[in-house]
Amino acid sequence: MDAETYMKLAIEEAKKGEGFTNPNPMVGAVIVKDGRIISKDYHRKYGGYHAERNAILNCREDMHGAELYVTLEPCCHYGKTPPCTEIIIESGIKKVYIGTMDKNSLVAGKGAAILREHGIEVVEGICEKECQELNKIFFHYIQTKTPYVVMKYAMTADGKIATHTGDSKWITGEMARERVQRSRHKYMGIMAGVNTVLMDDPKLTCRIEGMKSPIRIICDTHLKTPLSAQVVQTASEVPTIIATIIEEEEKKKPYTDLGCQVWTVPADKTHIDLKALMKKAGEAGIDSILLEGGGTLNYSALKSGIVQEVEMYIAPKIFGGELAKTPVEGQGIAKAADAFELKNPKIEQIGEDILITWEVEQCLQES
Repeated sequence: MDAETYMKLAIEEAKKGEGFTNPNPMVGAVIVKDGRIISKDYHRKYGGYHAERNAILNCREDMHGAELYVTLEPCCHYGKTPPCTEIIIESGIKKVYIGTMDKNSLVAGKGAAILREHGIEVVEGICEKECQELNKIFFHYIQTKTPYVVMKYAMTADGKIATHTGDSKWITGEMARERVQRSRHKYMGIMAGVNTVLMDDPKLTCRIEGMKSPIRIICDTHLKTPLSAQVVQTASEVPTIIATIIEEEEKKKPYTDLGCQVWTVPADKTHIDLKALMKKAGEAGIDSILLEGGGTLNYSALKSGIVQEVEMYIAPKIFGGELAKTPVEGQGIAKAADAFELKNPKIEQIGEDILITWEVEQCLQES
């Protein structure tokens, strides 16, 4: 097999860690000697050994003269685990193929340089695009210190997220809904507005056994979330943050007594400042957020410029009705030229539904 084939195997290894490594990257490693794979492994969980160290420690054969294929540049600093460059040098591996370089300033080329200094041949950029895509969340977070935000919604073929009576169960089929559960596992946080809590009383957890639930963030400008809401009542089991402009401790106390964190963030006109909230979330180590808001919060998020990606599930149904809700409401834009622009669509069929994933090209800024 050639270098790209081995690297693609390392990418598949890396994907096994999805949802468990945040805010660290997903990384896979494959060790090859004399044309045979003698070990492979991945970064299994945050705080655990990295992929290279796992693959080396679990190898049962002599690695002298072997090649290592790793999706991300090996680390060269002490963190929660020792540097991977150290164990690579000790192992006797003589050639390292790197998928993409690490944009973390603690590494950023230093790992590859250390390996070369110790006589190890290093080849960079194998399946680079795929390896960068694998860790787009990590790269965004490490460079901006704010979460990668994915706005998700399900709508009918005529663009409705509910009927004119407000009924929305269920727009998409079971396969699409399971995919959403997996997204809740993948992303570190999930965010909704207080109106969603008042209308639907969602739990906002991942219901797939063996997968983790995200940290719940409720945007609640005036602290109207009912104490009886599921997100509050289960806050001792699943981390829950309520973001508000309210500063009075006596108003926060009933929520904190039930296990919620209450974050006071600045106001931006009539609602919380979402940019300030993202900065605070980043400081708390939250690297990614799945936005499952209603039309009002979705518009505010787009307008404030915090959204990096849109996941649009389209069901083969038509609701009709001029009063039926749409995915993005708010005031809306005045001129077509000022539209929120999307790019690079990826289209998948999931059961009878279609998922289109877009990157956000540009966002309007609050004036």
